[in-house]
Amino acid sequence: MFIEINPDNIDNRLVQQVVDELKKGGIIIFPTDTVYAVGCDVMNKKALAELAKWKDVKLSKANFSIICSDLSQVSEYVKQLDRNIFRLLKQSLPGPFTFILDATNEVSKLFDVSKKEIGIRIPDNKIVQTVVERLGNPMAVTSLHDSEDEIMDYFVDPAAIYERYDDEVSVIIDGGPGNLEASTIVDCTSGAPEIIRQGIGQIEL
Repeated sequence: MFIEINPDNIDNRLVQQVVDELKKGGIIIFPTDTVYAVGCDVMNKKALAELAKWKDVKLSKANFSIICSDLSQVSEYVKQLDRNIFRLLKQSLPGPFTFILDATNEVSKLFDVSKKEIGIRIPDNKIVQTVVERLGNPMAVTSLHDSEDEIMDYFVDPAAIYERYDDEVSVIIDGGPGNLEASTIVDCTSGAPEIIRQGIGQIEL
């Protein structure tokens, strides 16, 4: 299914179609504020297994991040943040960042494996924000490309994404062209935040 959603005038009926597919265990490709990403409902075990299979990894070894709708939802999945880290998240999100944070037991339950940390995203993209809000819980997410791949047209052009991946996923959302650069990853698990991958997001630590 190829669904075109205008980020400046979001059609809630189309969003509901996407959410219905997620709740059924579907995998979707969608725009963020960086590159296009692929994800599923984090509460759906079958979908998580399918997403891991799609990335050709075991679920226990998969390094998925989760996209939350806001910071209050983040607090359900990460341990209590110290004041400086919370301030950093509040200043930077929504935005093109992935923050690695200490995970609660809830995360280990979701992924059926002991997980000490989890990547958290709140992209500055109205489409994915609306989908996650309507879903009512986070999406598990991974980038469309592998880190070894160059980011080619088929990662940023929705029509090219459709041609390549249509038979592999339930929904592809066309939200306009994607970016050519991924998110900046900031590791916050060892006290002082540290940039472990510089992407599109600029941050001063």
